[in-house]
Amino acid sequence: MGKGNRNTNRNQEEKDGLVFSTNPGWTPFADAGVFAAALDSKAQVLYVSLSKKQRAGKPVTFVEGFQGPADELLSLGKLLKQRCGVGGSVKEGCVLIQGDHREKVILALEEKGYRVKRKGG
Repeated sequence: MGKGNRNTNRNQEEKDGLVFSTNPGWTPFADAGVFAAALDSKAQVLYVSLSKKQRAGKPVTFVEGFQGPADELLSLGKLLKQRCGVGGSVKEGCVLIQGDHREKVILALEEKGYRVKRKGG
């Protein structure tokens, strides 16, 4: 089957990352309401740090510790990139902002209601 003949009519909601479950009482999205209610922005602690490793000496600001849905993490990453006026990405549950923008990131996160701790120097 070539690339042009792929079936792209799949429902995106079915892609929750679960491939197989051996739990006999498992039902999809049964705990979704409890999970969303338990993750208030004031209850979360986000860690902001700076790293230069494996980036040719260029600094990157990390935001780690976010617990919640992936779409909220993407929107948080977009907000931080806009606030700092630079590029970045969201990878493996972390927001990466190009450059040393720790102070701007900390202020933006505190305005959103998150508890923020500086990690590292």
